[in-house]
Amino acid sequence: MNRKFIFLLAGVAALVVAAIYLYPKFFSSPQSERKILYWTDPMLPGDRSDRPGKSPMGMERVPVYADEAPAESSAHANHIEEYYTCPMHPSVRSDKPGACPVCGMALVKKTNKPASSNHDMAVLEAVQLSSTQRVMANVATTTVERRMLNKEINAVGVVEVAEPNFKHISSRFPGRLEKLFLSYTGQQVKVGDPVAEVYSPEAISAQQEFLLALQSQEISKTATTTIANTSVELLEQAKQKLVLLGLERLIPELEQTRKAREIVTIYSPIRGTVLKKSVDPQHYTWVGQDMYDVADLSVVWMYLEVYEKDIRFVKIGQPVHITSEAYPNETFTGKVTFIDPTINNETRTVRVRAEFANPAGKLKLGLYVKAQIMIPISQALVIPASAVLTTGKRTVVWIEVQENMFEPREVVVGAQTDEYYEILSGLEGGEKIVVAGGFLLDSESQLLQALKPHQH
Repeated sequence: MNRKFIFLLAGVAALVVAAIYLYPKFFSSPQSERKILYWTDPMLPGDRSDRPGKSPMGMERVPVYADEAPAESSAHANHIEEYYTCPMHPSVRSDKPGACPVCGMALVKKTNKPASSNHDMAVLEAVQLSSTQRVMANVATTTVERRMLNKEINAVGVVEVAEPNFKHISSRFPGRLEKLFLSYTGQQVKVGDPVAEVYSPEAISAQQEFLLALQSQEISKTATTTIANTSVELLEQAKQKLVLLGLERLIPELEQTRKAREIVTIYSPIRGTVLKKSVDPQHYTWVGQDMYDVADLSVVWMYLEVYEKDIRFVKIGQPVHITSEAYPNETFTGKVTFIDPTINNETRTVRVRAEFANPAGKLKLGLYVKAQIMIPISQALVIPASAVLTTGKRTVVWIEVQENMFEPREVVVGAQTDEYYEILSGLEGGEKIVVAGGFLLDSESQLLQALKPHQH
């Protein structure tokens, strides 16, 4: 019985040993699995990816394991490496000149200096080009400098009435309009010109009160002081009533003729243009009714819609230049007189009011105009607009840190014009920046980052 048991144990042990030998994967720990460093196309030197897929040649990439990758000695890591690559396909590498296996373009020589820049390039996403690559990529640079920057804000607006120069001509007493001297809109009127003739019992009564007070004052000259003083007060009150009714011009006539007028005249208190006529002859008017709307158009207002990003540059008193299709060869100049304290939520603009002299009347009400506000920014640190790359999350400028070596720098921009950007931070005067070819450098940097071995 013991002998059979021993033979049974020996058989089980033999099966376990065979299973481990034939199927080691099921008995090994997860830590003993082979580690994949990256995926590559063996037929395309230098091709690397952090995931499986097809190479630029169209071949399936194969994994490279940690125990298969050749170890680089410190001496090799620090020496200057020269290789040949394709300008259009940076993943292609060769140790000798030839043609690109992808596009057929001639390979160009490139020097890699890991001892001086490998770490920085990994951090800063820097790009190094050969002289030939720089020429082919059309990379051009310039120097950051300080200069006068003229910020130009463009807006559109409409000519409107200057509110202080707008008035209503109304009746101060009820009556019937016997005659109108202003018969149509657009008619010009001056201060003191007759506007309408009105029959008004209230106006006649006010004249009669003045005549009675005048007569009483003359009679009481020989009376006691108290009566004389009372008569003077009554006369002054009657005179003031005529003034409040707008009939002060009748006072000298009444003192001379001693007879009240049945038809009285209303005069214009303003010089300007009739914008609206609200009455007709033989109609009755009541106290306070607006008969005419009159505006002095020798000065006009204009409301401009300025985007919120530009409103910080606009100040009271700044000059504003406007042009219009009505006068294509003429420019009108005014000044900013008011900035609205609120922002339009729909258009995200701020209303800015400008005032313009209009002695010749060329600026018609409702005229559409294009406006420019020129804002000088003295001694600003500026760069050409072509040097600025906006990615949506950040604003970047490429800098040449060494000959043919470029690195991106995040900047904060201020005022902008069609040609220049003001730099608030991120750059210093004298630095050399890329003004042409920046997009190619950015694409090269992103491609190099994608081709780097995946770090575990």
